[in-house]
Amino acid sequence: MADIAAVPLTPASPPGGTLARAERFVWLTARVLEQRLFAHHFREGAAGPVETALDAYRNDDGGYSHALEPALRGPASLPAHTARALHVLDAVGRCDARRAEDVCRYLTSVSTAEGALPAVGTRANDGGAAGLPGSLSATAPVVGLLHRNEVWHPWLFRATDFCRQAVESLGTARPGDVKAAVLFLDHAPDRTRAEAAAERLGRLVRRARLVVLDPDGSDHATGERRFPHDYAPTPDSLARAWFTDAETDRSLDALAAGQQDDGGWPARRLPGTPEPAPGALLETRSIDTIEALRTLTAYGRLA
Repeated sequence: MADIAAVPLTPASPPGGTLARAERFVWLTARVLEQRLFAHHFREGAAGPVETALDAYRNDDGGYSHALEPALRGPASLPAHTARALHVLDAVGRCDARRAEDVCRYLTSVSTAEGALPAVGTRANDGGAAGLPGSLSATAPVVGLLHRNEVWHPWLFRATDFCRQAVESLGTARPGDVKAAVLFLDHAPDRTRAEAAAERLGRLVRRARLVVLDPDGSDHATGERRFPHDYAPTPDSLARAWFTDAETDRSLDALAAGQQDDGGWPARRLPGTPEPAPGALLETRSIDTIEALRTLTAYGRLA
């Protein structure tokens, strides 16, 4: 199963190297949370300061807000913020049952009867999630991370069934749905069923041309199309089997080449959200820069 957090620490790179340039970008532009995350992943920083920084975004209802997901501003808890919080806790090895209990209480309060979470940018009214449709892209990453950390909660049983049925019934898909499905399948409890679903999903991705396989040729990223490394950010993801070694190498070459002159990577816009303000865009770049470094590290490509 994919596990970026378990990748060994990368030694210090030369002053003009990828890591050193990215580090300068993070220290000059990132929020405290991302600075602490960078230190944890690449400079032997402790997990405690990361968790302390994350607590500033937590609400009394167990959810998270305050632009933890930079594209979504305001004080109201949203599933997208909470998914980001779980991602951070997982990355530093602090996503245990005790910490996840409040999160699951919040997720229960905003989920549909089937256990699905509403899509990015939506929020429940005083009556809860009634009338708000469930979304695979919102639900699957959360469920996958909770399973990866062996967290169990009554809501998780319903949410798991929703994700499994939604993934197995995909006939057409957007890249965001596929990425979410992979995060679920990489950690779903029924491994035989998950592997079969992943194999079918990989055929769909290639048939529907949802992936850029030759970025240096005539195949270019347009619209919502993604690269192989977007679907398989670690080599032990089920999605890695969808692509040849050559296709994966070209994808990682494109990722490495995406580092900009200031040391950071460009921001990816969150589906379903408006064009971000300049401050939110810069905050998103720091997040995407750390994720790019983690992917390159996972594949042994960080120098």
